[in-house]
Amino acid sequence: MVEKTTNLDDHRGMMAQRATELRRLRAEVEADQLALRARQQELEVLLAAAPARNWAEAVEKARYLLDLFSQTADGEEPQRRTLIGRVMADFDMLLNESHSVDDQ
Repeated sequence: MVEKTTNLDDHRGMMAQRATELRRLRAEVEADQLALRARQQELEVLLAAAPARNWAEAVEKARYLLDLFSQTADGEEPQRRTLIGRVMADFDMLLNESHSVDDQ
């Protein structure tokens, strides 16, 4: 029986070690992306399941869609980036005003 296990990576050349490391990392990234897509699908089902009950829920749905759009080539154009940022700021301001009125 062997008391100490042999680390095969120690016996490979640097290029082979690097290639193995890259394969492992790529496999981890692919698994993470698959899990993220599944979670994103679950979120979209929840968002589409029912109409918003209030402004805050409607804003969350709009934020999600704007975020998706901002990740496209069209959404990355500077003028659209500015517009998206201003709409997000408008959401924050309007929700804060809404909460102020609710507190009174």
